[in-house]
Amino acid sequence: MLLKDIVIILARPSESGNVGAVCRAMKTMGLSRLRLVSPNDLDETVLLARAVHAGDIWKTAEKFDSLEAAALDCSVAIGITRRRGRKRKSVTLDPESLAAYLKERPGCAGLVFGNERTGLETGELEFCNLASHIPANEEFPSLNLSQAVQIYAYQLFRALASFPEPAGAWIPLNRAEIDALTLGITNSLASLGFYKQPNRTDQEQFFRDLFSRAGLSQREGAYLHNIFAKIAGLTRP
Repeated sequence: MLLKDIVIILARPSESGNVGAVCRAMKTMGLSRLRLVSPNDLDETVLLARAVHAGDIWKTAEKFDSLEAAALDCSVAIGITRRRGRKRKSVTLDPESLAAYLKERPGCAGLVFGNERTGLETGELEFCNLASHIPANEEFPSLNLSQAVQIYAYQLFRALASFPEPAGAWIPLNRAEIDALTLGITNSLASLGFYKQPNRTDQEQFFRDLFSRAGLSQREGAYLHNIFAKIAGLTRP
């Protein structure tokens, strides 16, 4: 599944500002398909002000009279809810687990969010095939609609988007690079006559384990190698 296969469905939204903020949350994470089920009378001026530069998400949003119609072309519908109970879904996925699940399956997925004040009704959740929840403080677990959409959008973006690593990204040394760094350092120490006793093997193991746990980047590894090489060079006539 790709980002283009994700549909955000808002059931009975009532706050114009919230819907605008949802548009913004979606666009920042590469989502573009928004559907509204029986929305309240929304003030477009307020909505677009909150959407900022994501007004195009609103302009292409689709409106439906029922959740069944809104999710008709979706191969799976996921109800976003924090409530549990006898007539509600007994098993739910957190946002990260849901994103990982969707990554591995084909088709189109609809993420269904309930009304800002009342959430999903029992019938709406029963219509969904899966449930998902955001782990939160039990004393105050309720999130704003747009905040909830942002959390799911972020996890979906991380799981489904294809994007290059940012400049300066931390890429730890692999085992071959760690072995090469360890050998370079111990060679420098050996050239100084450091190993008077047969303990080089133990120290190599120490360096390998230390560098691996530290997660040195390639730049950091090269810098460390150069320090020891320079120290060794200072002793030469």
